[in-house]
Amino acid sequence: MTNRTSAPIMKTSAVMTGLLAFSLSAGADVADIARECDQCHGDSGISTESDVPIIAGMSAFVLEDYLLTYQDEGRPCHETEYRSGDTERPATSMCAIGADLSEDGVAAIAEHYAAKPFVPAKQPFDAAKAAAGANIHKRDCEKCHTENGGNPDDDAGIMAGQWMPYLQQVFEDYSGGEREMVEKKMQEKFDPLSDQEKEALIHFYGSLQ
Repeated sequence: MTNRTSAPIMKTSAVMTGLLAFSLSAGADVADIARECDQCHGDSGISTESDVPIIAGMSAFVLEDYLLTYQDEGRPCHETEYRSGDTERPATSMCAIGADLSEDGVAAIAEHYAAKPFVPAKQPFDAAKAAAGANIHKRDCEKCHTENGGNPDDDAGIMAGQWMPYLQQVFEDYSGGEREMVEKKMQEKFDPLSDQEKEALIHFYGSLQ
């Protein structure tokens, strides 16, 4: 799953919220932009909000791909509120944010977060479901999502240790057809999964703390 629409989708539209005010195309410093991004994604991209993905440590390819896809309006552009800082600011969307960034700006902010360490979310999970999910992952997912979905070198979104409510949103997007799976192999593995199997996978990834 290495193309622009195959990695898990950020339905919350919260990735790097705040870039509009600090577009790299206007000459802003990457650190200034990152400080704005962190107001949704937490310090250094380590989210403390269960519906906002942890972006620290994802590959630069994946992060750049997310933003470029939003520039093309290739994903749902849900509005999102700011989670810290000036929370009275109007809500924005990732399509608006992507449109405000230059090509160089997209690449620079992606590299910035790729250089940060991924820190798994601390969250409750069901051990029995996680055990079932481990078997499903090994059977259907490990070939592309190595190290239990935690290897950034796969150039796929990190699932191991990711927030479970966020992953639930991602799975619902795929199941409901809001997000297209261009990668045929992923579609063939995902479509036959029952709701229970999908839930088990989510608990497995959430258990990897």
